[in-house]
Amino acid sequence: MDLAPFKHVLVLPRVRPLALLMFFARMPPAATGVILTLHVAVTLDRGYGAAGLVGAAGTIGMGIGAPLMGRLIDERGLRPMLTLSVTASAAFWLTAPLMGYWTLLGTSFLVGLLGVPMMSIGRLAITALVPEAQRRVALSVDSISVELSFMAGPALGVLVATKFSTNAALPFIGASILTAGVLLYWWNPPMVHADEVDGGPKPRITEWLRGPLFGVLVVCVGATVCLAGMEVSAIASLEHIGKQSWLGAVFFAMCAASIVGGLVYGGVQRVPNVLVLLALMAVLEIPVGLGDGNVLLLCLLLVPMNLMCAPLIAASGERISRLAPPTARGLALGLQGSAFTVGNAIGAPIAGVAIDRGGAPAGFAIVGVIGLVVAGIAWGLTRKPVATRVTMAP
Repeated sequence: MDLAPFKHVLVLPRVRPLALLMFFARMPPAATGVILTLHVAVTLDRGYGAAGLVGAAGTIGMGIGAPLMGRLIDERGLRPMLTLSVTASAAFWLTAPLMGYWTLLGTSFLVGLLGVPMMSIGRLAITALVPEAQRRVALSVDSISVELSFMAGPALGVLVATKFSTNAALPFIGASILTAGVLLYWWNPPMVHADEVDGGPKPRITEWLRGPLFGVLVVCVGATVCLAGMEVSAIASLEHIGKQSWLGAVFFAMCAASIVGGLVYGGVQRVPNVLVLLALMAVLEIPVGLGDGNVLLLCLLLVPMNLMCAPLIAASGERISRLAPPTARGLALGLQGSAFTVGNAIGAPIAGVAIDRGGAPAGFAIVGVIGLVVAGIAWGLTRKPVATRVTMAP
């Protein structure tokens, strides 16, 4: 593994400040799920079922809103989108402690719909700052940054919630989103690389949203089916043996493995495509249930499949950035965010049903098999030829 490509990317103008800013900007969104769950279930004393409904409402909103916010970036630029999105998000989180349950349920959908798409913004900005030849490495850096945010964000949010209260943690998230949004607005990184600005007519969506790109989006759905199912199954495995206190260590092992995978993916010359990465992730998840009842074995078995996580995120982002025109990249990466959201919404309940019937090993196995099926569907979509426009010589 050669780390020199990472050094070459990180010395490019504005790349290091962007990576640092997006690391902090993505921490609050990473913490929102656990904080809202604790707030509804514990502080409002409505139970975990009611908390799940609030989370589901926000998830549906995000799935719809991410492409809309991406399209707004394509049409109007980053700053108008931030003005709308940051205002709505900060207003929700700063006033959330004052809301009753039903108000919280309704507004969580709205804040998901208008929320700041920090994941898409980071990918758009990194592709705009880095030449196409270096985007694989740059997106590997971005995917590693995502993993670090998801390691630090929930831990910090839980610390604030338990040390003080969820009524303090909710405004803390709002203030953090507001701060990150103001910094992004002030810095205003480009969303399209200078070499890709041609001023010509924008292609219609039907000209690029076709089989190959659909195939990548399906891969993204499959990836989060596997990952969401993995998380639920891991929690069930630990709960089965009364080792819930080890959950932080297990999740740390998952994220650490993903970071190592991202470093390897960005540092080698030849890499597998997104279909192979999804198939490997799915196959490697099926036997993870063999670690049920043993924390150390569970951690070790989770490492191989999580090695594919950051590479798959980077590879799918790179593929989408190539297939979508620069003027529609915000919409395309927003659709990627929606695909991740759909997979997450599918994977968790399917794994839950399997766990209820056959324990944690069944949860790991079923989502692994589904991941393989999804990879096959995506392969079929990517095999379809894309019609090309032929210009006849006079």
